[in-house]
Amino acid sequence: MTDIPDELIRLERTAEEERARLAGLTGEAYDEQRRRFCTASDAVHEAITARAEATGTDPHEVEQAVRRAVRQAQEDPAVE
Repeated sequence: MTDIPDELIRLERTAEEERARLAGLTGEAYDEQRRRFCTASDAVHEAITARAEATGTDPHEVEQAVRRAVRQAQEDPAVE
């Protein structure tokens, strides 16, 4: 699977950013950030499921392709 929509990449990046913001938080601040992360993560999974159904692809394959696409974009020096 090579054709990953930009929207899926954006959703995955957002979820990862929300997850990273959990670092160092405690108490209520942690709980609030955890909810943001869960909401973002749920959105990614819903989009992956929809993409898998639309393309007849296994959802796990779509998820792995999205993660690879995000990782490759982050490693591209032209992106930063």
